[in-house]
Amino acid sequence: MEAEANSGSPEDSWAFIQRPGEGCRTVPLAGHVGFDSLPDQLVNKSVSQGFCFNILCVGETGLGKSTLMDTLFNTKFEGEPATHTQPGVQLRSNTYDLQESNVGLKLTIVSTVGFGDQINKEDSYKPIVEFIDAQFEAYLQEELKIRRVLHTYHDSRIHACLYFIAPTGHSLKSLDLVTMKKLDSKVNIIPIIAKSDAISKSELTKFKIKITSELVNNGVQIYQFPTDDESVAEINGTMNAHLPFAVIGSTEELKIGNKMMKARQYPWGTVQVENEAHCDFVKLREMLIRVNMEDLREQTHSRHYELYRRCKLEEMGFKDTDPDSKPFSLQETYEAKRNEFLGELQKKEEEMRQMFVQRVKEKEAELKEAEKELHEKFDRLKKLHQDEKKKLEDKKKSLDDEVNAFKQRKTAAELLQSQGSQAGGSQTLKRDKEKKN
Repeated sequence: MEAEANSGSPEDSWAFIQRPGEGCRTVPLAGHVGFDSLPDQLVNKSVSQGFCFNILCVGETGLGKSTLMDTLFNTKFEGEPATHTQPGVQLRSNTYDLQESNVGLKLTIVSTVGFGDQINKEDSYKPIVEFIDAQFEAYLQEELKIRRVLHTYHDSRIHACLYFIAPTGHSLKSLDLVTMKKLDSKVNIIPIIAKSDAISKSELTKFKIKITSELVNNGVQIYQFPTDDESVAEINGTMNAHLPFAVIGSTEELKIGNKMMKARQYPWGTVQVENEAHCDFVKLREMLIRVNMEDLREQTHSRHYELYRRCKLEEMGFKDTDPDSKPFSLQETYEAKRNEFLGELQKKEEEMRQMFVQRVKEKEAELKEAEKELHEKFDRLKKLHQDEKKKLEDKKKSLDDEVNAFKQRKTAAELLQSQGSQAGGSQTLKRDKEKKN
């Protein structure tokens, strides 16, 4: 059998190994081999590389999102308090390096600044959806590179969305339902009732039932803790019945008995954050961090990212099988898409050329019309100029005639005047002679 497998060409050997219908045989080992250390190798490699976890906090301003994050990770994250005067929803992302024992965690917390503060809340969910899609797109682009460096790439995809619900005690707001409906196919949603000490225990129980009913009736898919693993099936199944978690956050420590505990002090008493009789904070921490953090990361990659990736590749023309149910060749798909693109490009080029020619013709017609109007205007002005010139010449001729006539009259007058002077002088001489005689 072994000789048969190794004889002939490599293609024949491959065909033999991949012969359909031939199952794997279980064979015993004669001694220790060592591949039982693979889990330890994987753990050591993972610990050396570190882990990343990204949380998206969605909720209205003032519901204690930052305080809860500080309480969950037992630290004080830097951040500026948000105001209610934001013109729109902005997503603020902060990344922190945390170390616990020998395990490193790169934690990214994304908060929705200004969510629910606008009068018109119709499009409040859009910046959140666009942000999540942008992280998927960045990972897809890195994945499609020829030289990929995914082992060093900072994965910014959102692994868990903590949706903070205001403790109204009545029902979910339409903004909450619309937003969660838009997000449930893109991220793992864990709904929590923020500042749950604001309502009584009986009201809180009814509020939880009402929220669950509304989520089911509106088809909102929230994250369910997995029950397929026997080691966590019981606790996860129990915790699924407690959703949504009613939580309280506080970084202030008070002395209760002989211990310092995180709590909130009120005039009527003290609410202990880690007391399960007071709130579900411990349940949230157990489910989010200590039990299901890896499942949240896996669900993000295998479910939400794969859905985004499949839709994107289908938009690009890639499919698993052709119309004949045969495996699709990546090269053939690329060539077909390239030819389709070149055809569309050539078609658009021809359309642009025709449009250019058409616009040139229209421009030429406009220029010809403008030239014609200019010629007509020039002819009108030329004729008007000639008419004005003729009038001026006629007026000049008339003035010249008047000047000549005036000169003639003046000459005649001067002549008459001189003749009169001469006649007067002769008469004076004659009178003088007569006097002498």
